Amino acid sequence: MKYQQKDFTEELKMKIKNIESTLIEHIEKLLNENKPVFAKKNLQFDADFNKEGDDPFKPGYSSSVAIGVSDKTDKNSEPIDLHIIKIWECERILLGMPISKQIPGSKIIGELLDESLEEIKEEFKEYFEEILVDTN
Repeated sequence: MKYQQKDFTEELKMKIKNIESTLIEHIEKLLNENKPVFAKKNLQFDADFNKEGDDPFKPGYSSSVAIGVSDKTDKNSEPIDLHIIKIWECERILLGMPISKQIPGSKIIGELLDESLEEIKEEFKEYFEEILVDTN
């Protein structure tokens, strides 16, 4: 869902931070629950929370969660599959194009993921099931 700068409220900031912290907790739980299952199949499972910037309402801020699977026998440990879900991204745009400098007429917008936390958790579950079926 896209937000204009005029929609940047303390309530929205709290919502972003809540989603981020909930997903961090969830991916940690997924790591603990699924590492043994993946280890039996000689796969390595990793999950990570990525954040750039400090203020969600400043251009350049972005946050996402990533989960990936790699083959333990691969010496380079290249990912077999990587799944990234962007939580929030704030950028400056001009005529619909992202820009890095403040130019008269440019606007700051933010985009928050459209899915609910339950939908994201279900998406992760389906992702794991798909990976485990594909590696049989």
